[in-house]
Amino acid sequence: MALTLTICIVTCLAMILGVLFFPKIRLGHLCVGSYWVIALSGALLLLITKQVPLATVGGALVSNDAINPLKILVLFISMTILSIYLDELGFFRYLANKTLKRAGHNQLKLFIYLYLIVSVLTVFTSNDVIILSFTPFICYFANNAKINAIPYLATEFVAANTWSMAFIIGNPTNIYLGTSHGIGFMEYLDVMWLPTIGAGLTAFLMLYLTSRRHLKEPLRGEAEEVVIKDRLSLWVGIVHLAFCTVMLAVSSYLGIEMWLVSALAVLSLMLWCLVIDLSRRHVPDELLACIKRAPWQLIPFVLSMFVMTIVLSEKGVTSAIGNFLGSQYTSFKYGISSFLAANIVNNIPMSVLFCSVMQSCDPSVLSEAVYATVIGSNIGAFLTPIGALAGIMWSSILNEHGLRFGYLKFLKIGVTVAVPTLLVSLLLLSVFLVAP
Repeated sequence: MALTLTICIVTCLAMILGVLFFPKIRLGHLCVGSYWVIALSGALLLLITKQVPLATVGGALVSNDAINPLKILVLFISMTILSIYLDELGFFRYLANKTLKRAGHNQLKLFIYLYLIVSVLTVFTSNDVIILSFTPFICYFANNAKINAIPYLATEFVAANTWSMAFIIGNPTNIYLGTSHGIGFMEYLDVMWLPTIGAGLTAFLMLYLTSRRHLKEPLRGEAEEVVIKDRLSLWVGIVHLAFCTVMLAVSSYLGIEMWLVSALAVLSLMLWCLVIDLSRRHVPDELLACIKRAPWQLIPFVLSMFVMTIVLSEKGVTSAIGNFLGSQYTSFKYGISSFLAANIVNNIPMSVLFCSVMQSCDPSVLSEAVYATVIGSNIGAFLTPIGALAGIMWSSILNEHGLRFGYLKFLKIGVTVAVPTLLVSLLLLSVFLVAP
């Protein structure tokens, strides 16, 4: 037990230090994220020291149940590729520029429009993709317009990590927590629509109150003209994403697993891309870019954390945590504890850990615990930079553009916006679930 806890604690502390001080590791010409290398090292050490039988880990990876991490990874990576394809064609940049034009020279309008467009796109795509797409654009525009970029960057980041709660496909943590407990697309939406709207409105209000002084200044920049050249490929991408989303919504009624729906959608998209590019005698650049940009580093990271969770479960640690949380005030206990835990070990490892913790949860409050943890995993992303992978990527992009957004500045916005947003969404969740 002591060796297991030591390895797991040291691994988590090393991941935090890695994210803060050396987020990238160079291996020759290859640059990789330190977080997954550290997690993989910890998992391998647990296996080498025989803290868990290799057969137990292998059995979990080939199991046919909902908690199989390979299925969850296929679902998330497939949905991300569908979104990346649209981004490569300039779809998100096109919409962002349309938003700027509608705002004219009014910063308040731009603030509102940006929040709305990021929120809507996040619901139907992925928070990580939206952050990667919009952050450089906001940096360039703010520099051109000679305005403070921070209110818009904070708005984009908060909106993406709040409205990602709406659909089960909006965040890898939603996917992991939901599918691990057999929750379908529509069942998830039926519960989460009210807490998400409450969280979204609260987050917007708090963002406005903290930014209103900067929004009184006029805009001096102009939106650049963005033209989508390949409209055929764009419509192929939009149709595939829309069809996939609809099929995910009805998959539980058809008896089809969600990971299979998303995987087939990506395969179909790839075939269409190849046919279009071959007919034009072009190299499939967008398809190759999708493959390159897909979050492959999540695979060793999630699998490593899955190994750690199995070990902690085998040693009785996760059941002890579950017993400590108990079965009263479930929404607030699981929501707040997952919110804080996400900012200690990152929200994906936290979700893997809490899945095991909830195995000792009273069946009568299990559903409430799952949804509360979903809320904590999403909103926890904007408390500190280490709350989610999106925060790590976001901070890295800002550094590349010469914008210093340190830990304390992030925490200041996080406490101001994240805490009230969390409490409102958890209150609405608890009221919704006990309502007749």
